[in-house]
Amino acid sequence: MVSADAHGSPPENARGYEGFGGTIGRVSSASTPWWPERSTAPAGAPNIVVVLIDDLGYSDIGPFGSEIPTPAIDRLAETGYRLTNYHSTPVCSPARAALLTGLNPHRAGYGSVANSDPGFPGLRLELADDVLTLPEILRANGYATYAVGKWHLVRDADMGPGRTRDSWPLQRGFDSYYGSLEGLNSFYYPNQLIADNSVVDIEQYPDDYYVTDDLTDRAIGQIKALRAQEPDKPFFLYFAHIAMHGPHQAKPEDLERHRGRYARGWDVVRAERFQRQVAAGLFDQGTPIAERNTEPGYDAPPWDELTDEERRRYAKYQEVYAAMVDSVDQSVGRITDTLEQLGELENTIIVFTSDNGGTAEGGAVGTRSYFSRFVHGPVPQDWVRDVPHDEELIGTSALGTHYPRGWGQASNTPFRFYKGQTFAGGVRVPFVLSWPAGLPRVAGDDGVRRQFSYVTDLLPTLVELAGVTPPDHRHGRPAQERDGVAVTPVLRDAAAASPHTEQYAEFGGHRGFYRDGWKLLTLHTDPTRIDDPQWQLFDVRTDPAETRDLAGEHPDKVSELARAWEDAAWHNTVFPLIEQDAEQRRGPGERHYDDPVRILAGTPTLERYRSTRLVQYRDFEIDVELATFDPAADEGVLVAHGDPFGGYLLAVEDGALHLVFNGYGAITRASGPLPAGTTRIRLAAAATADVRWSFSATAQTTGGAEVEVLTLADRFQLIGMAPWTGVSVGVDARGPVDPELRARRGPFRYTGGLIAVTYRPGEVKVPRAVRDEIAEQAELVAD
Repeated sequence: MVSADAHGSPPENARGYEGFGGTIGRVSSASTPWWPERSTAPAGAPNIVVVLIDDLGYSDIGPFGSEIPTPAIDRLAETGYRLTNYHSTPVCSPARAALLTGLNPHRAGYGSVANSDPGFPGLRLELADDVLTLPEILRANGYATYAVGKWHLVRDADMGPGRTRDSWPLQRGFDSYYGSLEGLNSFYYPNQLIADNSVVDIEQYPDDYYVTDDLTDRAIGQIKALRAQEPDKPFFLYFAHIAMHGPHQAKPEDLERHRGRYARGWDVVRAERFQRQVAAGLFDQGTPIAERNTEPGYDAPPWDELTDEERRRYAKYQEVYAAMVDSVDQSVGRITDTLEQLGELENTIIVFTSDNGGTAEGGAVGTRSYFSRFVHGPVPQDWVRDVPHDEELIGTSALGTHYPRGWGQASNTPFRFYKGQTFAGGVRVPFVLSWPAGLPRVAGDDGVRRQFSYVTDLLPTLVELAGVTPPDHRHGRPAQERDGVAVTPVLRDAAAASPHTEQYAEFGGHRGFYRDGWKLLTLHTDPTRIDDPQWQLFDVRTDPAETRDLAGEHPDKVSELARAWEDAAWHNTVFPLIEQDAEQRRGPGERHYDDPVRILAGTPTLERYRSTRLVQYRDFEIDVELATFDPAADEGVLVAHGDPFGGYLLAVEDGALHLVFNGYGAITRASGPLPAGTTRIRLAAAATADVRWSFSATAQTTGGAEVEVLTLADRFQLIGMAPWTGVSVGVDARGPVDPELRARRGPFRYTGGLIAVTYRPGEVKVPRAVRDEIAEQAELVAD
């Protein structure tokens, strides 16, 4: 028998000891144990909390001029720093990718929103294997890493079981995650929540549920659990709020505090915000404020020209928005209170910022039916974009609402345009950083920093402040070089020059290029001229609101910066620019989503995108298999698809079959007696080219007879992002398709012998050009 030698070395044929740092004998008393060194954070390393808000405009918090009380955020600004010239990307997924990687968004693979899959390098919409993230860097340096809230760095096709999870939070450096992978969600009835790598299979949310509170509870629970186990281990918390993205919904107690606040209208609110901004030193006296947007499709009317009815309703929309900002501030306060109780607030870096500017997605008049408003494109003339619900329901769980774009421009005071454009209204956002122990404010320093900075700078800044060293490889591959630069010198010295001197921007044909105080911009309005920019030039040192186009006066500067944009675009995989009528928006891996699917009773709710592919734009059939129907005993929901924002369900009650169709909040019903002994029910939906459905339901009994049970004709199809909640079999899970039925019967689980439900997608009836335009707009809204 071959044995270890006298020095404790295993024989040559031994395996499994490679890299072991001790010695090996035949017994433990003749061996020396060894433990590999574990990564530990530098002594005194700070905790890091990044609070990222969705669609929050530049002026929506107190430190940046808002009238909305934000005491918790105010406190951070009073002890920290306001970067007043901080820029992000025009929309959400690119901003999140850039923030978490330090790479320019196209290099990170996110030139657009993480929904489609055009098949080009800058639009992978998945993080590449050699892209290193902030949580991976910090975890490698001994940090615990937690994420809660909105993720939106996963293609919608990859949110279901069996798909790759390579770009899910846990695969990208977080120890734990709780939130929504989607680009938006209901605040009362999220369509799908994820805990770590699994869907939370919830049937009904509690009566007092509100998603901002749920996320905050989870974040605080993560911090407390860590401290009970590891009292000295620093942590990174990435808290990416679902707020302020539509649909706007607020808790009643928050909403009540803001009643009547906005009767003065957006013009007065905007002027007052700018006065406060100047008084706080964000801008110099005499700085011009942008005039009200007047470009078609972006315009906001003067408040005084609205009717009394319009002013009343539009003010209610903004009350809801203010209540949501209030709720976010309460969340920040709860986090800081927890840190204070632990004695760690002083040594925690807290960042508060937004992914992009305030939005114009509510259109000129806002909406009480969120998903019908955002079906853009060639829909029928009689399409109802704002289902006229009772105004008292605005902000409640019953409706999905959004404000008119006049409030979006007030949100972006003093700038032009909105989320989605490369002008300042789309990309210049509030930024507050506080770290009393490591970046204390000296006497006479108001904490205002006007130097240019960009979203990619956050990662290297936090890495430098924390004193950690990033790995140079990820999964055996050299990590991509980061584009951001640390702005720590600016934080420490108000007179320091910005280390970030130039930056490109691009989204959907909108372009921008910043260099040393000059900014070149284009507003893309003609789909046929995506590669023919009409440049505008601004000196943003004296004109930060981009009010005076200097292109005619400085043609050489326009040429210089246009060439620089071109070079940067090629250097950052911006090309190709995607034309509006591009046919290829999805990869071949999704083709089977159009195939029939049989869903057994008891299957968890089907994922949203997978569910919509079964029904949108097309004929479809739903076959319900029953053991046998007993009118005296069997009742409940057979199949449900959707929630209060739109959907449909089949249910049995009082011996009858009921079809409920929720057309973006407008409910119609049809019913008919269901024969005893029914073993199969078939619901057939016939689609038309003008985006309508007609329904008919038949029943088949044990004897083989087939009888017509009900019909419902001429309903607008559910398209775009509706239905939002996926298919449930045997129950109306999560958000109710029929709130009246939910109030009477709860989720109304079927009591009889339900075997399965089969969906058979049929012929697509809506023309390709119509589908492409609707799909493109829906993807942008989903960001």
